[in-house]
Amino acid sequence: MATALVEYSGNLRTHSTHLKSGVSIITDAPVDNHGKGEAFSPTDLLSSSLGSCMLTIMGISANNHGIAFNKASIEVTKIMGENPRRVSEIICKVKVKNENYGEKEIRILKGAALACPVAKSLHPDIKQEVTFEFH
Repeated sequence: MATALVEYSGNLRTHSTHLKSGVSIITDAPVDNHGKGEAFSPTDLLSSSLGSCMLTIMGISANNHGIAFNKASIEVTKIMGENPRRVSEIICKVKVKNENYGEKEIRILKGAALACPVAKSLHPDIKQEVTFEFH
């Protein structure tokens, strides 16, 4: 079964619908590539997917290991390269509320983030810089 339906809406905008849930999103071309930049660009979604995946896998791992995992965020920065124009680097600053974690819990959560499927699916030429802050 297909995952999504992506339709071109004109003016460098797409409309994507997740077929199972019916939830939809739009994308716009970025301002630096002839667009309006009024929504996520496709490369923004690619980069943000890394952060979303990391948090999801950290949550699954926390549940599997009985670790409290209640508040976390990732600031994602996308760096574009030229010739060819592509995402060349994704910087992720992971911030996690420390629930009195010991070294073991921190190791488990970091390992889960770094092993997420999106991280493993990105081309090796895309540099992934990940830092963690437990506060």
